[in-house]
Amino acid sequence: MIFSTLEHILTHISFSMVSIVITLHLITLLVNEIVGLYDSFDRGMIITFFCLTGLLVTRWIYWKHFPLSDLYESLIFLSWSFYVIHMILYFKKPKNNLSAITAPSAIFTQGFATSGLLTEMHQSAILVPALQSHWLMMHVSMMVLGYAALLCGSLLSIALLIITFQKDIISIFDKRKHLLNESFFFVEIQYMNEKGNILQSTSPLSVRNYYRSQFIEQLDHWSYRVISLGFIFLTIGILSGAVWANEAWGSYWNWDPKETWAFITWTIFAIYLHIRTNKKWKSANSAIVAFIGFLIIWICYFGVNLLGIGLHSYGSFTLTLN
Repeated sequence: MIFSTLEHILTHISFSMVSIVITLHLITLLVNEIVGLYDSFDRGMIITFFCLTGLLVTRWIYWKHFPLSDLYESLIFLSWSFYVIHMILYFKKPKNNLSAITAPSAIFTQGFATSGLLTEMHQSAILVPALQSHWLMMHVSMMVLGYAALLCGSLLSIALLIITFQKDIISIFDKRKHLLNESFFFVEIQYMNEKGNILQSTSPLSVRNYYRSQFIEQLDHWSYRVISLGFIFLTIGILSGAVWANEAWGSYWNWDPKETWAFITWTIFAIYLHIRTNKKWKSANSAIVAFIGFLIIWICYFGVNLLGIGLHSYGSFTLTLN
């Protein structure tokens, strides 16, 4: 009874906090000058992370199994993984734009999981025989961590694509209308003194392009790192799942819809990593592959569950509309 009450309290607190964080996030996107909102936003993310951690630990103790037995618990764990990646990027370099890109993933995933749409799945139950194994923690946790890292890395690649294409379009118009628009390109450069006298002799347009190029390199660097980490997690998850499948069903691979789409996801990001080894390819080319992988992951994670068929059908769900 105590654990159940604590679980409900943590769920309501986390949902309330995520609602506040969403509001603060939207305000910070529209109004960059309010520094206090950034601090409140970051504190809200940290508080929500600890609430989710407490929620997972409470379900683990109360139900006596690792909280990854259904879609609701995996969504909570996915959101928790997003928060971990977000805070790593944040503490690596506070107040950077990378954490602002990854934050919505954690916020909206948790908002969906703790909303009333999955009310029937909030109450855990006795594990089905196929899940009563020590491989549950190994396989599912690696898969969800892999999905979280791959999704965050793909989001960074998508941001890279948007900024790159925007840069190309702007450069085309700048070349055609440079003489007419030259007087409109004067903007206040906040970091002029930090970069020294070299930047003082350059034009505002070139400084803006410099910072944009630096941000693109940062996106490319971190997207590659996060996707590489996610690929390792996904590989371990697939291999451990194959061993578990052999113990439970007598076969390492059954071409179940979930298994098939997981293999497709693995193949897409293997292609991404292969492209990154070729220095002749631009970062935008690998970012396009990451964008495709982003869509494939959601098909694998949600689309297959909507079908409710196959050996992984225990992860399916039905939306509850009031």
